[in-house]
This record gives sequence, C-alpha cells and structure tokens, in this order.
Amino acid sequence: MSRIVVLGAGLGGIPMALELRETLASAHAITVVSDRDTFQFVPSNPWVAVGWRTAEDITVPLAPMFARKGIGFTAAGATRLHPEERRIDLGDGSSLDYDYLVIATGPKLAFDEIEGFGPVANGGVGGTRSVCHVDHAVAASAAWEAFCADPGPIVVGAVQGASCFGPAYEFAMIMDTDLRRRKIRDKVPMTFVTSEPYIGHLGLGGVGDTKGLLESAFRDRTIKWITNAKVDRFEADAVQVTEIDDEGAAKRSHSLDSRFTMMLPAFKGVDCLFAGDGSVIEGLTNPRGFVTVDKHQRNARYPEIYAIGVGIAIPPYEKTPVPVGVPKTGYMIESMVSATAANIAECVAGETPSHEATWSAICLADFGDSGVAFVAMPQIPPRNVNWASQGRWVHLAKVAFEKYFLRKVRRGVSEPVYEKYVLKLMGISRLRDRILHKPPSEPPAAPAE
Repeated sequence: MSRIVVLGAGLGGIPMALELRETLASAHAITVVSDRDTFQFVPSNPWVAVGWRTAEDITVPLAPMFARKGIGFTAAGATRLHPEERRIDLGDGSSLDYDYLVIATGPKLAFDEIEGFGPVANGGVGGTRSVCHVDHAVAASAAWEAFCADPGPIVVGAVQGASCFGPAYEFAMIMDTDLRRRKIRDKVPMTFVTSEPYIGHLGLGGVGDTKGLLESAFRDRTIKWITNAKVDRFEADAVQVTEIDDEGAAKRSHSLDSRFTMMLPAFKGVDCLFAGDGSVIEGLTNPRGFVTVDKHQRNARYPEIYAIGVGIAIPPYEKTPVPVGVPKTGYMIESMVSATAANIAECVAGETPSHEATWSAICLADFGDSGVAFVAMPQIPPRNVNWASQGRWVHLAKVAFEKYFLRKVRRGVSEPVYEKYVLKLMGISRLRDRILHKPPSEPPAAPAE
C-alpha cells in the first residue's frame, strides 16, 4: 500500500485527489491537507467584490465530499515539509508520512514586497483591495459599496513580478459594468496600471489578438492605461508609479489619485516549503519558493515529490522591461493533474513515469456583460493553436462554467466523460500523445527501384 498526500485543496488539489482515487486501487491511501475546510472558486472572486455573488455562493464544504470518495482530509494546514524524511508537519501539532507527495498549494501573495500594499480586513479605510481570496473579495465588497456612495478615481491592475493578469482585466471591466448599471460611471476616472510591456501581453506574449481586443475594450470603456509600470508605493488615496522605457530606465513618474485600488501581487512559494530558518530547501524550489519539476511534473532531487499549478517554477516567457511571470491557468493545471495521476500510478506499479501534460489553456475573461475568450495550445509559445475572440457569449459561458465546476466539486468528479469527449472533438487534450515520442515499430520501406 502506498500513502499519497496532496498538499492543497484548490483548483488543482481537489481534481488531483479525485483523479488519483479514480486511478489507484482502494488499498492505496490518499490524504488531502488544506488550511481551510471549504473550497473556494477563485475565478468568481471579482463578482463577490462588487456584490454579484456572496462567499456562500462560491464555496463548498470539503469533508463530506472527500469522505464519500474514500479520501482522507484535514484542514489543519501544513507548517513544514521535511522531504528527506518524507514527512509533513501539520498546524495541529501532528505530522503525516508519505510515499508520494503532490504539492498543489497555490502561492503566497507577496504583498509585503511593496510599501503600503495589501488588503484591509472588513472593508476598513486605507490600503488596497484584493480579489485573490474569497475573504479579500468579501472585504472588498464592503469597501465597494462605500466607494459607490462617494465615488472617485480607481486604480486597478497588476504590479511588477505578477504572473496572473486575467483577473485584473476582468475586475476593471466588471467594475465598469457595475458603475454603469448604477449610473455613476461618469464620476469615476479609471486607470489600468500593469507591469506588462503592452495591454494583452498576459505574461504570454499575447494570445491571438488579445492586445487589440483588450485595448479596444479599454477605449470603449474610457479606461486609461500605463504599461511597463513599476509601483513604488501605495498610499491611502494615491498610487506612486514609475513608468519604465524599453531599455529598463525610468521614463516618467505618475502620482495617481485613487479612492479604490485593486492590484494583483507577485507570487512566491508558501511558507511550509521553506526550511526552518527561512531559506529554501535545496533542490526542491527556486529562490522564490516555487517547486522545480521536470516534464513529468516530478522534482529531480526528490522524485517522490510532484507539483502542479501556481506553485511550480516556470521561467518567464521573454525578457521584459519590468518583470512579469507566466500564468498557470485552469485547464493548464488540469492537464498537470492528469499527467501526475498517471505518472504516480506508473511509479506505484514499479514503472517509469511517461506522461506529459499538454499545458494548454482555455480561458474565459468576463467583462460583466461580455468578455474575451482564448485558446492557447500549448499555453507557452510557440503554439499549435493561437486563438482569441470576444462577445456576450463569453460572459454567459463564464457563468455556466462557474455552476459546472462547483457542481463537479460537490459531486466529487474530476473530469466527466462528456467533458472529455467534447474537448476531444475540439482537438484539446490534457495529455501529450506519447506515440509522437516513440520510434516507429518498423523501419520505413525502402523506396521502389
């Protein structure tokens, strides 16, 4: 019997545990470790922040579902990983031993790297807002109502080192839509500030014509923008920004008045992946605490450790004047899940891991009344498919996907058969075709005389 621990219960950890349970015999023990007892559908947080959803609408209790599936679960959280001992210390003082570990924690939000940055609890005065966590979004919704009663300028975007840009674009558009519905949009100047070299870069060099689509949407909605932006500090009623030129030198300074500020932070590895003195665990992570993995999602130093999702190390796609990271999007993560489950099953059977994730991306960016969708196969260029489109259908599709994913979590299903079938018809797969990497079974026939 093997003991498999999944560290994290988010968009990656839950499907990971469920797919392992479907793949492995019941004799193998699977345990999920989380720091909370509910799942939160993070993509809906921008809706929570403007009052279109409540926290209860987008959260699911986890213990009952895992119990039905024969999966162990603890919400004690992890405090320290001991990879040499194959052991995890938990927040309740206990520990878990493992034969295989899948790290699916997501990131730590690096608010501390910029002066004045970070969400204020309970909608308090000052500070910045966040849509990275449902609790942040709930606090932001209280601040949003107060802002709408006495509106003024807004600054929204993503700071230097950020790697997740989609929610910033979504939240800018959703705020615009909500303000127009309240008939106070004319009272709210809005500026989008981003470390990207151009609008729609997304940390990926763009997908299809995301540059043109998003710039056009900003023009239509009278949202100004500053790219190649480095935030110097946040103040109670302003954001201090330095715009950088293409050579990396300061181009001009901006002091932006703001009554409501929401900017996405850079990420780093979670605390339990660092050593007791705060240093990195040699061979496990890069200097920011992201787990290094090979093409099979496996760590080289500790081959019994796999990692998926936002917490893995991916180098930037290209050099940019202001640092930007590569996003790890939903379907990309699900492809990592399927590869990891298949590879652990091979290891348990005494075989060598052979499965690779496609790292393809299917993204729906909601604007509140329309949106932009894109498909990137694979997510990181060069691509076999590089497509983007827009329309009201994207908003409707995002609403439908929210309901669908929450239902999957409540039922405890990773990938229903019909989902796999539909995506296959579209030419989208979670796993690379291994036949492409094998030599032909027979040599080619000699040419005719």
